[in-house]
Amino acid sequence: MRLTLLMPPLLLAMLLGACQGPPPRPEERSATAVGAEPIPRRLLFADPVRSTGRVSPDGRWLAWLAPHEGAMNLWVAPSERPEEARPLTRDRGRGIRNFAFAFDGRHLLYLRDQGGDENDHLFAVAVEGGEPRDLTPFPGAKARIEALSERAPGIVIAGVNDRDPRFFDPWRIEIATGSRERLLENRGHADFVFDLELRLRLATRPRQDGGLEVERHLGDGRFAPLLTIPREDALTTRILGFGHDDRPLAIDSRGHDLAALYRLDPESGERELIFSPERVDVSGVLLHPTRRHVQAVLLNDLRPEWVVLDPEFGADLERLRAELGEGEIAIASRSLDDRLWSVTRYRSDRPAEFFLYDRAQRRTRFWFATQPELAERPLARMHPLVIPSRDGLRLVSYLTLPRAADPDGDGRPDAPQPLVLLVHGGPWARDGYGFNALHQWLADRGYATLSVNFRGSTGFGKSFVNAGDREWAGRMHDDLIDAVAWAVHERVADPGRVAIMGGSYGGYATLVGLSFTPETFACGVDLVGPSNLITLLESIPPYWESFRRSFAERVGDPATEEGRRLLAERSPLFRADRIVRPLLIGQGANDPRVKQAESDQIVAALAARGVPVTYALFPDEGHAFARAENRLAFWAIAEGFLARCLGGRSEPIGRDLEGSSLTVPKGAEHVPGLGEALARHRPEIRM
Repeated sequence: MRLTLLMPPLLLAMLLGACQGPPPRPEERSATAVGAEPIPRRLLFADPVRSTGRVSPDGRWLAWLAPHEGAMNLWVAPSERPEEARPLTRDRGRGIRNFAFAFDGRHLLYLRDQGGDENDHLFAVAVEGGEPRDLTPFPGAKARIEALSERAPGIVIAGVNDRDPRFFDPWRIEIATGSRERLLENRGHADFVFDLELRLRLATRPRQDGGLEVERHLGDGRFAPLLTIPREDALTTRILGFGHDDRPLAIDSRGHDLAALYRLDPESGERELIFSPERVDVSGVLLHPTRRHVQAVLLNDLRPEWVVLDPEFGADLERLRAELGEGEIAIASRSLDDRLWSVTRYRSDRPAEFFLYDRAQRRTRFWFATQPELAERPLARMHPLVIPSRDGLRLVSYLTLPRAADPDGDGRPDAPQPLVLLVHGGPWARDGYGFNALHQWLADRGYATLSVNFRGSTGFGKSFVNAGDREWAGRMHDDLIDAVAWAVHERVADPGRVAIMGGSYGGYATLVGLSFTPETFACGVDLVGPSNLITLLESIPPYWESFRRSFAERVGDPATEEGRRLLAERSPLFRADRIVRPLLIGQGANDPRVKQAESDQIVAALAARGVPVTYALFPDEGHAFARAENRLAFWAIAEGFLARCLGGRSEPIGRDLEGSSLTVPKGAEHVPGLGEALARHRPEIRM
């Protein structure tokens, strides 16, 4: 890894100037460094062969997700005979994306919505078979799992907003029978914390200043103040749950920049330090499955790192590292007796693989590869690095290069490459090290790919995340521009061939890139990104009510004149007249977070001015494209779009639109082969 010193402002300005000007015509572009044979798109964007392998609490069963009848479904097998696999569910829509074993050892639980509307219902299905049962059959309501415990194995605590769409009431549900009891009517709490007996103990209530109040439950729906989390700590402090001594654990940044691990007194709120990090926040904790003491904490800087606090667990971890070799290790699940573990190994250049570890026999056996055919292809390595911002912040970033452009593997290409700046969503989230299908796809097509943890990203201390407050399209965007300048200075990027792409906040950043810095990027790909921050905040889902004040404080308050002025200034829609470069937009019609109108209005504004814009709309999707057919269709369009813009290679669209719900209201003519593919495979489609 090579670190670059902070560039002086004059050099930074020169480099940004080098990114200006129209992109070169295709005949002027140099050949892009790529391998001999492209990796088929279907290997990168189809559903995995298997994923999310888990062990039942009693160790008798294995469960995982795999395709069945055209969608991801639940499968099970006896833990001693994994080959006796059988499907448990037959979802034919957007599929099942995650699940949990109930502690009774007889049921699996999962959430499922309709068409991406995010009104999840909680379902239970028996391991032995039978039809799934809807445990929260409230029309138009959203459910979430609040708590499970081995001490109440037949119970699940679910939060449901059936009574008031703004707030989730906790329900106690018997999994086997479906009988349920509303524990209280939520009058403004954001979260509830239950102990190991599934008794309601704590709750968090948003404050008007964007902070949080943690309260003790006194019984009968009554609460008393316990502690206050100031606004500056609200994104870096959270209660994890109760530990072995009937005291809750918390990741807490109060009084410090970095979030450390503490044990709290549930009556007084006093805290006891367990572990204090030195560079980044504590981002995760591993507890013993029954004794509930802390065995390890997870730190995630350039790469994830487990810090072992329990020598017994440390011995197992070292044994796994010795047996599994190169790669990162994660513990996916464990039986309650701690005998059987499901373990994930992943590398940046290899899809995840699952193993079963028998602690009693000290034996590790291969379980499955998530994408075995893709694992046989030559994949590119991701390079972690630090890019300095113009005001001295440390931006942890990840760079993936085409293999042919970096034959010695040092993370620097032999010549500048076309670059895709891939911006994460959230924005209160982060990019991390590991296998990334988008990085692999772009590198294989001939593009350097750079992901940057700009200010406002989480995991790097509260001063870093709070530095993003009210900086949408401000200093948050400056960080992305600084990353482009770094890539040009390091001869990673060809300044005339830089694209910006992302989803959700990353889609917004794409629109900002094309409207606020219109000469920097050759083109952009926006996936479900908002274009008007005023309408975004005025149309957030009702169940985000508890976060409304936090949004107002951190983005801008649409209820005040000053806030609306700021939101308008930072909205790409009101700078649409500055967009001159081609744009591809993908949108789910059922998206409750970034509604279709956010894309409709920017498309209309650009089409009226004759700016090349292609609009891919999916009627059966929400804030992400869950159906494999829709993912494949969108990325086929994006591949042709980027090839025309940046000059990389492109696999023909071929049959990749089949089975998707794709409509193209605008701009099919701007993507090579799209019009013909639509006419051939989707003659009924609207263009």
